[in-house]
Amino acid sequence: MKKLIIAALSTLILSSGSTAMPVQEIVAKANHTAYYQGVDGKAKVTMTISDAQDRTRSREFTILRRDDDTPNASQDGAQKFYVYFRRPSDVAKTAFLVWKKVDSDDDRWLYLPALDLVKRIAASDERTSFVGSHFFYEDVSGRSPNEDTHELIEETDNYYVLKSTPKDPKAVEFSYFKSWIHKATFIPVQIKYFDAKDENYRTYDALNVETISGFPTVTAARMSDSRIGGATEMQYTGVEYDQNIDDEIFSERYLRNAPRKELR
Repeated sequence: MKKLIIAALSTLILSSGSTAMPVQEIVAKANHTAYYQGVDGKAKVTMTISDAQDRTRSREFTILRRDDDTPNASQDGAQKFYVYFRRPSDVAKTAFLVWKKVDSDDDRWLYLPALDLVKRIAASDERTSFVGSHFFYEDVSGRSPNEDTHELIEETDNYYVLKSTPKDPKAVEFSYFKSWIHKATFIPVQIKYFDAKDENYRTYDALNVETISGFPTVTAARMSDSRIGGATEMQYTGVEYDQNIDDEIFSERYLRNAPRKELR
């Protein structure tokens, strides 16, 4: 997997030999790079879902993100995410809203246009399929680093390898996960989830990385799951940062009435 993106990352690699960087600092930097670059951002996403029989279906949507204006001094703070679906017709105008918190459960809502219904997504549903894909709701906005205990188990020339164990095992389906963090960019290029039998059943891969507005950015990613077979790939285009996105957009009002200007 790491060979798939080494060419894209090669222009970003700094001299990185051995380091004594604390594991919590590695985790914080990786989380920031994955979810907090710029004060806000937007991207158009094409999602391709392949099942165990290699049948495919697609989704097209736009993601808007805005960070809290006053983050915690020691870590990244609260965020809001707005996801609006364009295609296919059976999910068009569906909208997903997240208010991501630091020290408590996130708030998540899903608007179903066919029913004109806003559905609250419970914390217990965060690790369930996101609109029929191999990604979970939690994958879209990120898992709080505070929910796991982290340890550095390996360090190579280019990667930190972390093992993360949930503090509340009953709240998740995995026993632990391992992350390969690129040392120069702090991009998590691979994450493997393991079950109670120590078997890897779910894997995230960053397939392509580009520098956009000075930020190393994953522009293609894949999630596979051996339990159900198949995989989902996401391609990101039109990525923009620091767009001064209005905080009002991230409200129930705009679940039913999409912000056309910001979604263009």
